[in-house]
Amino acid sequence: MKNTLRTLLLPALLVALTLGSALAQTTVESLQENGITIATANEIPYGWVENGEAFGIAPEVATAVLETMGITNITWTVTEFGSLIPGLIADRFDLVAASQAVLPARCEQVSFSKINSSYGEGFLVLAGNPQNIHSYQDFVDNPDLRMGIVSGADQLDFAQAYGLAENQIVALNANADAPSALTANRIDAYAATGLTAAGLAANNARVDVADPFEDPVIDGVPARSFGAFTFSQDDDEFLAAYDEALAAFQETPAYREILTKHGLSDGDVDAALAASTADLCAGM
Repeated sequence: MKNTLRTLLLPALLVALTLGSALAQTTVESLQENGITIATANEIPYGWVENGEAFGIAPEVATAVLETMGITNITWTVTEFGSLIPGLIADRFDLVAASQAVLPARCEQVSFSKINSSYGEGFLVLAGNPQNIHSYQDFVDNPDLRMGIVSGADQLDFAQAYGLAENQIVALNANADAPSALTANRIDAYAATGLTAAGLAANNARVDVADPFEDPVIDGVPARSFGAFTFSQDDDEFLAAYDEALAAFQETPAYREILTKHGLSDGDVDAALAASTADLCAGM
């Protein structure tokens, strides 16, 4: 009877010991051993993937920061911008590196790191800007104009703040769809960050950035977006460790070099370093 009981209890004891060890292991330790899956949205210069390797403002900073944490086995996945937060919530990846703007509504769903980047707004238009579009106000003054916006992007909030009609807003799946939407006369301008618009224009002679461009003014303040890395709200320990490593990396020349080589100005970098995630989540 004793031998039978020992035989029955031994596997259960081994399972309990194994489970206890797993529970004691931190998230960072698990990621060091098993690797990490990171999503980005294929939006130049914020983050994109070529042949399994990630480039851009957010991925290159994330790779450097994670390396200092001993996390070097990274699997990159490309997801439509509007699916980044739902995918994170559904645990399809561990982290989002796409320079997503920190907004109060997003902060209710996910957690954001320290601010990593800041950037202004812009429009992509047909070459020569035949509709003479230079501001969000132009869409208010001419209700026949149509604005393309990537699903889930904060430019939708700007358009709604200006009171654009529903039929003036055309949802796009990705920023790469904007040039063809313009040339096919589906939209009159594509609303994005200034860097995104400039990147698209540089690769297509049929489109251009709207120049000059008036930044949208929301509640009396010119719009500036502040991008950060996005975490599940269940990953407080991982986020705290990442923030500590990010803060240390931001004190090195390598951090500023990554951002400026992708088109951000020193002023953009300084604005990012001065911003507070908590304040942005609070709508301040």
